[in-house]
Amino acid sequence: MTDSTIKTHGDERRQTEREESAEETGERERCPECEGRLVSDAEHAETVCSECGLVVEEGEIDRGPEWRAFDAAEKDEKSRVGAPTTNMMHDQGLSTNIGWQDKDAYGKSLSSRQRQKMQRLRTWNERFRTRDSKERNLKQALGEIDRMASALGLPENVRETASVIYRRALEEDLLPGRSIEGVATSSLYASARQAGTPRSLDEISAVSRVEKDEIARTYRYVVRELGLEVQPADPESYVPRFASDLDLSEETERRARRLLKTAKDDGIHSGKSPVGLAAAAVYAAALLTNEKVTQNEVSEVASISEVTIRNRYHELLEAEGSAPA
Repeated sequence: MTDSTIKTHGDERRQTEREESAEETGERERCPECEGRLVSDAEHAETVCSECGLVVEEGEIDRGPEWRAFDAAEKDEKSRVGAPTTNMMHDQGLSTNIGWQDKDAYGKSLSSRQRQKMQRLRTWNERFRTRDSKERNLKQALGEIDRMASALGLPENVRETASVIYRRALEEDLLPGRSIEGVATSSLYASARQAGTPRSLDEISAVSRVEKDEIARTYRYVVRELGLEVQPADPESYVPRFASDLDLSEETERRARRLLKTAKDDGIHSGKSPVGLAAAAVYAAALLTNEKVTQNEVSEVASISEVTIRNRYHELLEAEGSAPA
């Protein structure tokens, strides 16, 4: 008997097994009496026919919790599952976390001997959570990302993406010759731009522990080496934040967006700072809607010079076809 014959017989046997399995599955999905559709009754742990009511199977396993809850607070209190995994923690939140309160489950204070024991457990727990230099590096960097994101008011999805970018940089050995803070800041800057909630380099450097030039240099290196797809920052994405910080109306915000759209159609935005254009559009829109705002106030909110605002706002008004105020 040749190898091809053996292979043919084996294929035929597997095909027959698949057909028999499919037939069994089809039989289980249909009622043996009336060919009706079978449904699962979780309340009575039975499988019944939806047409004639025949009980096909009973005593099914209840995979739900063994307790009952009558409101959301009671459900959360009784639930025994932990928090979801997250890339914002170096161990993805899978390790044990011993609380700092010296109290038991009933809220009673621990004795001095128990407090000493818990302190020793906390110490060893911290040592086990960061077993090598790579994990210590990751723990420090993710802490920096979380701190800077909180200071900048960035949402959780931006922090998660920044953590993933930093992990990739660490895995691909991009850190030698660069500071942990510099790569962490660059990861957060790239993540904010990818998510459509960008922050300017001046804003990023204000909360970072590294200089602006190092952030820009490290950012270009990380984006190039990791092949990140980061689109150029859109000036319109800055407008809502500037308008909110200056307490301007929705009409002013819409007018600023319209000014920027006209500038894009005319190609004025090419080669210019998106932050400067956004700040100038907000200032020009405030003038056109008779809202009181000074160039100094816009300059402080946008972290851009007043000279830049003056130059850009004249260009925006000329593109709009309006006379400068």
